[in-house]
Amino acid sequence: MIKKILPKISELSLDKIIQLSSHTYWGISDPKRFRELMDEAMTLVGPGYFLGDNLFTWGRNNSALEDIPFRNAWQENIKNSADEAIVWRRYILACSAYHCIHLQGDFAEFGVYLGSGVKTVVDYLGGASFPKNFWAYDTFDYNPVEGHAFSEQEAGLFEKVKERFKDYPQVKLIKGLIPESFSQGIPESLAYMHIDLNNYEGEIAVLDALFDRVVSGGIIILDDYEWAGIYRPQKKAEDQWFDKRSYRVFPLPTGQGLVIKR
Repeated sequence: MIKKILPKISELSLDKIIQLSSHTYWGISDPKRFRELMDEAMTLVGPGYFLGDNLFTWGRNNSALEDIPFRNAWQENIKNSADEAIVWRRYILACSAYHCIHLQGDFAEFGVYLGSGVKTVVDYLGGASFPKNFWAYDTFDYNPVEGHAFSEQEAGLFEKVKERFKDYPQVKLIKGLIPESFSQGIPESLAYMHIDLNNYEGEIAVLDALFDRVVSGGIIILDDYEWAGIYRPQKKAEDQWFDKRSYRVFPLPTGQGLVIKR
């Protein structure tokens, strides 16, 4: 069953590299000047550049864009400029999911917003034939974290997200504040966890409740772990939490952190 839905590796051209330039980034004091400088910088570097999501690299394969099934799943689920810019982050999720789909246990995401992260992973790995339960937790209609309200986080969003997943019965949308919403149901075992709550209290609550349910070889992705500024409290709390269990978080240049369960 699983083998049938796995995407095939795409044929790789040795003389062509797909590049991406997205002028969606954060923490810029002079966006106009910064854009001018980055446009110039891209003319000065070799092929294989990537610009977006506060990441500028060159001389890279840009594997996310070379993987045609993933690229299709990502493009079909772009709802805003951020969805385009964070393609590298989404590919980390997709590759982690590809690994985890071979393990026992469900999938779960904490901090779903419009559902694009969940749906990109599911569409990459079989779409309506995705073979696992995917638990998706969020407040949906409001953002409980001060200063983090996003577009469309208002009354009615939950119904819009439910409509988006109407043909995906394996996706279980759970509305409410974590950890109280866990009373509506939690998975018995987990292969994959994506945590993106923008605050350390909620993320530590997820780890406290569910880390022990992650199977050996399972993957946990912490969306904000390597982002500085207002996100540093998350890194501090999560480093301390994992250190007590003799784990180290892999810091990724995408701003994410990754943990492999022993």
